[in-house]
Amino acid sequence: MVASVILAKAFFAAGYEVQTFPAFGVERRGAPVEAYLRLDTDRIRIRSNIYTPDHVLVQDARLLETVDVTAGLANGGWVLMNSPGVPADTTAFHDYRLACVDATRIAVDNRLGTKTHPIINTAMIGAFARIFDKPPIEMVAEAIRGQIDVKTEANVQAAKDAFEAVILVAP
Repeated sequence: MVASVILAKAFFAAGYEVQTFPAFGVERRGAPVEAYLRLDTDRIRIRSNIYTPDHVLVQDARLLETVDVTAGLANGGWVLMNSPGVPADTTAFHDYRLACVDATRIAVDNRLGTKTHPIINTAMIGAFARIFDKPPIEMVAEAIRGQIDVKTEANVQAAKDAFEAVILVAP
């Protein structure tokens, strides 16, 4: 959820119209949470959930065991996954483009959270910026600085590290 807000602020600074909102399922610790970000160069008039996303960020690869993360995803859309490497079996992604980044390692290396509960939001944002070549990584850094007041520069560094480390998987 924090990642979508930071990304929205970076896109807004880059001249986009933005809309972001969370969707909570079962409210318990560790339950899957969805957050949506809608952006456009024109005014956004729609106010609803996003049922057919263009792209998906998966912050915990274990979700693949219980959730269809590609439900409604447009053919050719990106799936950005927090993973230490490319999954051995990528057949579930044959209609999509896949990118992986070890956001967990990057968060741990930057001492964000703990080894057992790393905070990976800013690393995922940096990887997203690399995949799309927008918003510019410096706008991402400024959005992080404006939103996060604990370990701010470590979070900026995590975004920059992930920007450099993301792996784009050939279709």
